[in-house]
Amino acid sequence: MVRVEQLMTRELACIESTQAVSVASNLMRIKKIGSLLVMQGSEMIGIVTESDIVRKVVAFHLQAEFVQVKQIMSTPIVSIDESESIFEAAGIMKAAGTRHLAVGDEHHVFGMLSVRDLLSPISRDEL
Repeated sequence: MVRVEQLMTRELACIESTQAVSVASNLMRIKKIGSLLVMQGSEMIGIVTESDIVRKVVAFHLQAEFVQVKQIMSTPIVSIDESESIFEAAGIMKAAGTRHLAVGDEHHVFGMLSVRDLLSPISRDEL
């Protein structure tokens, strides 16, 4: 059985809550990722995703350079333990209506798992 720790991304990508959405979208483009953890100082307060940007900024024709990340971020961050199966992860994503999970616990996040990561074993025929 494939576990979360086998597919998760260990490099965390973060952005300060007061940054403009245009900065967030550019960072996602450069890093080729779909989400950023949102920080307020040293505290992780939410997550901003491609979907947040499309549904809350683009759909309303807002100017991304004038909208702060904290205004559109999703909270709370949904998390999963690294030892869980990817089937458990998929169930949590479905129940929470999210495509991204923080890997860790309420005190420490050390990875991210996206729905794209869950597709990885299918392409490698490892299920």
